[in-house]
Amino acid sequence: MFYEETEFQETPTGLIPRDWEIKRLGDVCNKITDGTHRTPKYVDSGIPFLSTRNIVPFRKGFDFSEYKKYITREEHEEFIKRCKPEKGDILISKCGTIGRTKLIDVDYEFSIFVGLALLKLKKDIVVGEYLEQLLNYKPYRLRMEVSSPGSTRKTLTINAIEKLQIPLPSLSEQRAIVGVLGVVDSAVELVDRVIAKTERLKKGLMQTLLTRGIGHKEYKQTPIGKTPKTWQVVRLKDVSFDFIGGGTPSTSNSEYWDGGIAWMTSAHINGRFITSGQRYITKKGLENSATNVIPKDNLLVATRVGIGKAAINKIDIAISQDLTGVIVDKDKALPDFLYWVIINNEKRLKSMAQGSTIKGILREDLGRLLIPKPPLDEQKEITEILSAVDTKFELEKKEKTKLEKIKRGLMDLLLTGKIRVKVD
Repeated sequence: MFYEETEFQETPTGLIPRDWEIKRLGDVCNKITDGTHRTPKYVDSGIPFLSTRNIVPFRKGFDFSEYKKYITREEHEEFIKRCKPEKGDILISKCGTIGRTKLIDVDYEFSIFVGLALLKLKKDIVVGEYLEQLLNYKPYRLRMEVSSPGSTRKTLTINAIEKLQIPLPSLSEQRAIVGVLGVVDSAVELVDRVIAKTERLKKGLMQTLLTRGIGHKEYKQTPIGKTPKTWQVVRLKDVSFDFIGGGTPSTSNSEYWDGGIAWMTSAHINGRFITSGQRYITKKGLENSATNVIPKDNLLVATRVGIGKAAINKIDIAISQDLTGVIVDKDKALPDFLYWVIINNEKRLKSMAQGSTIKGILREDLGRLLIPKPPLDEQKEITEILSAVDTKFELEKKEKTKLEKIKRGLMDLLLTGKIRVKVD
């Protein structure tokens, strides 16, 4: 099915097989335009109105999870005089994530905003699915970004889109390339659905287990809502020995860095556990800054940047001013249980933040956070259930990352013609 190409030609896009052509996007389209330049009057229901936030390449339909707007049919009829999106056309993001490309695969009517360009393809020259794959390939995304004027807010122009040069194999080979890459896309989409389902399960279990517990029949009303009758409601400081702040050694002093003491900011939190440093500092850096070392098996809470993030440090680690180290009284609460309580209280923590430019939570306020306190054995049961689901969630995310890496490798080979797909 595959074979290695040996004969190439030099082109403005790099080396490509001798039998491939170079075309400008303008040459493979009947028309390139963009959406309306006028902000519409949104309504509660009507015709969908899409922006760049609705565009997700290689996925069926559009993403309306965070942004869903409607306009009246009257405005839609006005807008499509300029730009009428139809199934089989291509959308390209002109701003924000420049160059993000999506093949329209829906039959329903919609209008688009100026941030999206619309390409009406010459389908006897180019396959829409091939163009979606090619324009989302990193080198072409970068070319579109480089060709976008502007210092603070870059915008891809219609003229730049028209002039973008692309390699074109035969229609049959375009379809064959799409067939191979599409298999991986389908696998990624399937994993995405599983991840979303697991995330919903995790959130549901958190809400249930941290308020209803396991096997209880009697409940009471408390300041944090209804909880099992046998549970206590306490302040976080009631189950903690101390709350420790952090700092950052001067980055201009080389004597403070590249030592043997692990150090981190809130950006280093990406899951339940911290097992390594984001950077490493020296003893001098520790002694000449506000940072402090948090002993292992305690709780790290983001109280400035990334408020609401939390992790359990499995190593001794120094922290930045973005974090607070909670030294847990393990005779009263398990760090793993408190981790889930903090994660479940993200909104409440964010509401506690103070400040005008960079908001933060005072350590005293964090200590006053009201939390549920089941007996230690029930804390352990709850933690084991939530941790099992979280482990499944993390494995699924790793599977997606692995598939995405495979996809990038295939794109590097197939979209440059280094490896060819045999066609009849």
